[in-house]
Amino acid sequence: METAYQSDIGQQRSENQDRVDSFATDAGMQLDLVADGIGGNRGGDVAAQTTVQTLGQRFLKSAPNDEAAAKQWLADQVQQINDQIIDESRKNENYQGMGTTLVAAIFFNDRQKIVIANIGDSRGYIMHQNVLTQVTIDHSLVNELVKNGDLTEQEAAVSPQNNIITRAIGISHDAQIDVNVFPFEPGDQLLMCSDGLSKTVDKQELTQVLQSDAPLKDKCSVLVEKANAAGGPDNITVLISQNDQER
Repeated sequence: METAYQSDIGQQRSENQDRVDSFATDAGMQLDLVADGIGGNRGGDVAAQTTVQTLGQRFLKSAPNDEAAAKQWLADQVQQINDQIIDESRKNENYQGMGTTLVAAIFFNDRQKIVIANIGDSRGYIMHQNVLTQVTIDHSLVNELVKNGDLTEQEAAVSPQNNIITRAIGISHDAQIDVNVFPFEPGDQLLMCSDGLSKTVDKQELTQVLQSDAPLKDKCSVLVEKANAAGGPDNITVLISQNDQER
């Protein structure tokens, strides 16, 4: 597996509350994580950092060894971290209201399947045979309105309510994540990102960048540059993993 990632403060924020990392075990399993802290200056970065580092360290100690175990592991770990963040926010008034989105992916050493979990509006996409598919569903108010037929996707993209999320870690006692399993074949690419990318760079542009022959690190840089060129209204975080088994 080849992986690269980049995080950027954007053009209009005073700090970067996104967090990103990738953890690999000696046995060849890998966990990719992108978290987008929420709560303004009240600890969003703390919630995101806690989530990424805690999940990563626990993965290195006791990685699940198959898809069913991975789905349960992600649900259990996210719930535990959720309770930890709520507890921390109660103890420290500076952290009241802090939370974070999360998109996570677990790869197994056979590289044939990928388990993807998300909560909030950070996204996961899979590029297979040059076709890019969003494989996570945004837990957001505008997405609910689109599903109900009250907004079109075009209207949702420019809605003043498009920053309101309906699920997150640290906000309620039930941290309900979506977890699904997808094929991940040689040459396929996983793109995970915070909404600072997905709300500023459209799917066509994402596809063009991923289709290029550039190194993954350069693809991440180009995507960050595109989000900043579109105004960079939020922190921007990009992670790309490619199944390089064929090489």
